[in-house]
Amino acid sequence: MLGTLDTAPALDRTDLLAEPVAAAAHALPRDRLLVAPIDPDLADTAAFCEAYDVGLEVSANCVVVAGRRGEVTRYAACVVLATTRADVNGVVRKRLDARKASFAPMADAVEQTGMEYGGITPVGLPAGWLLLVDAAVVAQPWVVVGSGLRRSKLVVPGAVLADLPGAEVVTDLGR
Repeated sequence: MLGTLDTAPALDRTDLLAEPVAAAAHALPRDRLLVAPIDPDLADTAAFCEAYDVGLEVSANCVVVAGRRGEVTRYAACVVLATTRADVNGVVRKRLDARKASFAPMADAVEQTGMEYGGITPVGLPAGWLLLVDAAVVAQPWVVVGSGLRRSKLVVPGAVLADLPGAEVVTDLGR
């Protein structure tokens, strides 16, 4: 399908999904959520794309952002194409109604999501989280994104990400 990835329906390979991702997969169209095993040492975007012949323009990154206003911290997950970076201090900070916004510390992101760092995905995020998806991601027929584990990747139509719980499509989220 994409590059040299060997995909299968995600529900047939729940062993390749983090627990919250596997639970959320049941609510998605079976033929629209695929998973592929990868070498966990190649999970980082640049190494993954090179090793599996996947273009950066169809690889999406999901980053966790923490926004603070006073004593209140709100979390958001942001999905942007690998050719861009999330506008954390502009678009995301404003959307979280925060004075300060930054990438969530690794330990917080892992604990809050139940996913491995470097494999965090928009599928199966905690209830109540804001999910910001760049319009360029939604426009892709298929994108590759984390599976919740470093040893696999999800392959999903970009439009499916726009329908996930808490999702908002944002123009120019990725810059």
